[in-house]
Amino acid sequence: MTAVRRLSAAQVLLCGALIVTFSMGIRHGFGLWLQPITQAQGWTRETFAFAMAVQNLAWGVFGIFAGMLADRFGAYRVLLGGALLYAMGLAGMALATSTLVFALTTGVLIGAAQAGTTYAIIYGVIGRQIPAERRSWAMGLAAAAGSFGQFLMVPVEGWLIAAFGWQDALLVLAGAVLAIGPLAWGLREPDFAGGARGAAREQTIGQALREAFGYRSFQLLMAGYFVCGFQVVFIGVHMPSYLKDHGLSPQVASTALALIGLFNVFGTYAAGVLGQRLAKRKILAGIYLMRSIAIALFLAAPLTPWSVYAFAAAMGLLWLSTVPPTNAIVAQIFGVAHLSMLGGFVFFSHQVGSFMGVWLGGLLYDRTGSYDIVWWISIALGLFAAVVNWPIQEAPIRRGPVRMTGPATP
Repeated sequence: MTAVRRLSAAQVLLCGALIVTFSMGIRHGFGLWLQPITQAQGWTRETFAFAMAVQNLAWGVFGIFAGMLADRFGAYRVLLGGALLYAMGLAGMALATSTLVFALTTGVLIGAAQAGTTYAIIYGVIGRQIPAERRSWAMGLAAAAGSFGQFLMVPVEGWLIAAFGWQDALLVLAGAVLAIGPLAWGLREPDFAGGARGAAREQTIGQALREAFGYRSFQLLMAGYFVCGFQVVFIGVHMPSYLKDHGLSPQVASTALALIGLFNVFGTYAAGVLGQRLAKRKILAGIYLMRSIAIALFLAAPLTPWSVYAFAAAMGLLWLSTVPPTNAIVAQIFGVAHLSMLGGFVFFSHQVGSFMGVWLGGLLYDRTGSYDIVWWISIALGLFAAVVNWPIQEAPIRRGPVRMTGPATP
């Protein structure tokens, strides 16, 4: 039998990390464009926020299908298509003159592009190409790369806006994101024949979905992840404008977003390490509780650049630190046979929360002239998420004999 050929670990990690850096780094800076675009076009903040909300929802929806396509045709083609969609979406974001076109390009196109260029696709390559004993470490490194991308790219985006104006800055990024294409070439998998070899399955897709959605702990996990999306996307998109409304310079906002990305590297890694020693449900409950405390202290303290930086560092530690324990719980309860699919549905809940957070931020600002209501909603939701994660049962689900449809296998 011919041995399965693999890409080198260094090649997979380098190309994968750079792709995630581009894709996640660019999206984390979109809040810097809220005021320049709305002021230039004469639009409300709700218009911009709605497009960002559609983007997050589209990312969640298309993410399920992007993973399926990557399994069927290989990650290279999906990444290449995602890069092209990203460039088209950024160009459309720059050139759109109507709110409909802006929502379609900034929302739908970029959302679909993110589904095809971020963690799910890169993790698929890592899972197939990196030996099992190093796989968890490799996936953690890819997650850290996305965080470092925010730290690296947000100041670059702020500089591009200052140097070239908001419109040309987007066109520069549209050209730059095409670099994902050559990087994706480095992830072309040898001996890839259609679908990837997965774990042995004792359930059909329908049976797995009925089991998961009927299981209380899965429902609670999805509810908590909804809150995660609400909080991080509201803060990521609206905080620059919130700070500017209170007289702070755009450089403070750029630095704050960069600090979130930097400290998220450490927070994500720490959550992964703690997940091997503590109950993951307790880690998640603690993360959401600490987010609510951090937001409350931020609102109570005098608003200065240093209070912003302290808040950004604290939120950075808690930003994507929910990702490792959340996905680990899904795998621990249900096994790995349908992990990508079930993880996709949990992430979709996250993106519904993202939609609500970013859209309500713009809607309530336009109605009240303030972000205060959404800040307090974020605090309340954090407390809610801490409560619902605490009773999650992490033990593997106990199944009786599962009757498969179709002919029996010998």
